[in-house]
Formats: sequence, structure tokens, C-alpha cells
Amino acid sequence: MKAVLTSILAQGVAVVCLLAATQPAHAENITVSVHDRAGEPVADVAVYVQRPGAEGAHASIGTRAVMDQVDKRFVPHVLVVQTGTLVEFPNSDTIAHHVYSFSHPNHFKLPIYKGNAHAPVRFEDNGIVVLGCTIHDTMLAYLAVVDTPVFGKTAEDGVAKLDGAIRAGDRISIWSPRFREETAHLSVVVADEDAESTFAFKLQRSLRPPHRDESEALSWSEY
Repeated sequence: MKAVLTSILAQGVAVVCLLAATQPAHAENITVSVHDRAGEPVADVAVYVQRPGAEGAHASIGTRAVMDQVDKRFVPHVLVVQTGTLVEFPNSDTIAHHVYSFSHPNHFKLPIYKGNAHAPVRFEDNGIVVLGCTIHDTMLAYLAVVDTPVFGKTAEDGVAKLDGAIRAGDRISIWSPRFREETAHLSVVVADEDAESTFAFKLQRSLRPPHRDESEALSWSEY
């Protein structure tokens, strides 16, 4: 059976979600694809599933993730983590960086350093964290901090594969820095008859162009 749902993004952007799976409800693997209005796949989209009554779930103690700095770029450009995760910010360049974020309430700064000079940063609150470098101002990346253990990110083919079961009433949400409003999340609630395992989001409004680093134009490159 196929069903078509329409959801509204916070700033009024519509999305069509096509549920076309044939597997039964409570499948243990979830596949989510995201395409733009021209049908092209959209990479680096955060995807996460929230269950009513289970909001605020934190990662297990000691859970870690890595946001590296390579060739005056953050790697990866988008990192999805669960609340409570310790994120390491190693500097793999031979020059110094100064990592910071003004995103409330997860604001922080790691003053000028090379290598692994700073301890990991724990992100206790869900939300989008915009990362920058005060030395190299075209360096830009994002942390999507989510309060659920069921999350992932789309690859170059626009597909994300998540470990976990989907049930009626679950909310599937996506977020991308290419959305016109950076803090807006697009979501759809799974109905009883739609509790399948494959979901396809087709965005109805144009996206921002992908971020391009311009490292050759950066200042203070001698650091």
C-alpha cells in the first residue's frame, strides 16, 4: 500500500512524504531519502525519529563523536549526535584554529590550538550548533544535536539508513543547513496504516546552494 502525506515546515515550506514500503510495522531498519523539487538527491541532511513519551533521551555515558579540521575545513560538514555526546575537535592541520559557536544554549569556544589540545565538549541540549573558526572565517560546519538514539544523515545519494523500529505515532524529522531557515526542522508523524520502513521526502521549495570552502582566501594562514 502507498500513502501520501503532506507536512509543513516551520516557515511554511511544504513537503510530500511518500511511504512506499512493503515491510510490516515495527521493522528494525528505517530508510529515509531526501530529494529536492527537481528530483536530485540532497546529501548531509540530518534525519531522526522521535517517539512520544521518550523525548529527552541522552546518549550512554562515554559516547563520543569527532568533528575534525582538515585543509581548513571542518570534517564532516554536518555531524548528527545524540544529546549527552562528547564531541572531540581535533585539529589535523599544521596551522592553528580557534573553534567556537554562539548557538544557544550550546555555545562554547576552543581558543587557538593545534593537535588535540582541548578536552571534548559535551552537548547536553538538543538543537542546531553552528561552528566557526575565528581565524579562518570561511570554515563552517553544523552539529545537529537530537534527543533520540535513532538518527542518521543522508549520503551523496540522498539516502539515510537508521537502526531502529518505526511505530505509529513516531515523528520522522529532517534538517539541513540548506533549508532557507537554518533552525527549521521538517517532520511528519507516522499514522497507523503508514508504519512502514521506507520514507521519501520531496522538498517543494528551492534550497540554498551547498557550502563551498574558500581556504585560499583565508587570513592568518601562517598560524
